[in-house]
Amino acid sequence: MVPFSFASQEFRLGPSRAVFWAEENALLVADLHLEKASFFARHGQMLPPYDSRATLERLADALRHTGARRVFCLGDSFHDAAAVARMEPHAAGMLDALTRTTDWVWITGNHDEDAAAPGGTLVDELDVRGIKLRHIARKGSAEAEVSGHFHPKLRVSIRGRSIARPCAVASENRLILPAFGALTGGMDAGDPAILAALQPARAIDAIVPAGAKLARFALWRQPV
Repeated sequence: MVPFSFASQEFRLGPSRAVFWAEENALLVADLHLEKASFFARHGQMLPPYDSRATLERLADALRHTGARRVFCLGDSFHDAAAVARMEPHAAGMLDALTRTTDWVWITGNHDEDAAAPGGTLVDELDVRGIKLRHIARKGSAEAEVSGHFHPKLRVSIRGRSIARPCAVASENRLILPAFGALTGGMDAGDPAILAALQPARAIDAIVPAGAKLARFALWRQPV
């Protein structure tokens, strides 16, 4: 995982799309969308029913890799209010084990605001070390903030090939995380909705881990 500074704190971003917060010994993840496949199956679109298992396996790997003892899930952890009831036994057991062995915090999102989260603590938003943790970026706010919701992806053209990668998007005081779930699409990181959500700002960048370095791609700059 590659370190970077945000709001006077040390964070690390890796290819798993989780962010490790060193001072809190915590993982930050957004938009797990557990049981998205089973939701679509109920509406006639048959998808392999293993997205929850794959997402939780990646999350368990990130916990082992970082040694984190806390987890902050920044909303839309479940695809809908009935997702927990639909979880197959293996995935449900994995989730139970993870929430029992860590200090787990669920932050509500627009998809799961009525979901009954198993284990852990459920909150609308949280202030940790002066940083607001919430699901959707609060436009016009000057406070330090980490959020999710938009599923940002960076799309670039390299040697004639178009490549899309999940990324974080950051201004001076706010950070939007990539979607962590195995079955999540993405919005272009430079989409006007994302840029508007981070205003006011002097600069907005996409952040992508590239080996041992962190690549930054300018998305917007305040006109001079």
